[in-house]
Amino acid sequence: MSILGYSLYPSLKKSFPRLVAMLRPAAERFVQLSGYRQMGLKYDDLLMEEHSIAQKALGRLSERETYDRFYRLKRGHQLACVHQILPRNEWTKPEDDIRYLTPIIKELEAEAQEKADFDSVKVTKVKSIKSPASL
Repeated sequence: MSILGYSLYPSLKKSFPRLVAMLRPAAERFVQLSGYRQMGLKYDDLLMEEHSIAQKALGRLSERETYDRFYRLKRGHQLACVHQILPRNEWTKPEDDIRYLTPIIKELEAEAQEKADFDSVKVTKVKSIKSPASL
């Protein structure tokens, strides 16, 4: 299983685009009610970082993005401890809530799958076939 979990969104978007359009307001409301944006966090800040692939992905972040991530997490933990949220002007805006870690995780999972496929290749010896030109 992927660290990102399973997502029905790609298949639903392809098969039932009108259903996805109808559910979009409910999905946006759900994200709003989850409260992570009110603490200044981004979606990828919530991913389980104990996973080995997540550790590698965090290592591939730029120094600036790593600093920003730790700042958001530290501020989020502080707000959770005092049971407060940020002022509305400091909330993470939906357009700023970009997936900065997800593309790296997908790339690492593809690399791991490619390595597993390559490692599971069975080499068989093929008997040589004489070509008509050599006869």
